[in-house]
Amino acid sequence: MEFEELIKIRRSIRAFQSRPVEEEKVKKILTVANLAPSAGNLQAYEIYVVKDQKIKRELARAALDQDFIAEAPVVLVFCANPLRSAVRYGKRGEGLYCIQDATIATTFAMLMATNLGLGNVWVGAFDDEWVAKILGLPRFLRPIAILPIGYPAERPEFSGRRRLEDLVHYT
Repeated sequence: MEFEELIKIRRSIRAFQSRPVEEEKVKKILTVANLAPSAGNLQAYEIYVVKDQKIKRELARAALDQDFIAEAPVVLVFCANPLRSAVRYGKRGEGLYCIQDATIATTFAMLMATNLGLGNVWVGAFDDEWVAKILGLPRFLRPIAILPIGYPAERPEFSGRRRLEDLVHYT
């Protein structure tokens, strides 16, 4: 699909079919996430792939009872790795670059999933400590985004955007 078309058709999907996502598609999504740019090419993030129904239900609860997370066949959790980034960039790497790395990787995964005909939605509303406990994360990892992925069971309309005149500032 052409990139501009992909950007235009992407929607936040919160209803999924029960149909499983093929492993080759999951692998493609993870491969593209791995190609995302990162500060100093350190890739200061980790990705957790969740398919276990019990864990998905717990993640949904930790995400303010967003039950659609448990409905998705695959849930990716992107975590910032501050220690990996701090080695080269100190405090700025620890507090910012690792978060940027994780968010860029999430974006690449989200776009690849859309390109493969899969629905997804970026979930940022969750209890960090609860998600870390559910996944058994090392204390230094910080969950940044939950990305439920599956075949869409809805087709939301375009929600509109701010006008460029209201968003872009020239100096």
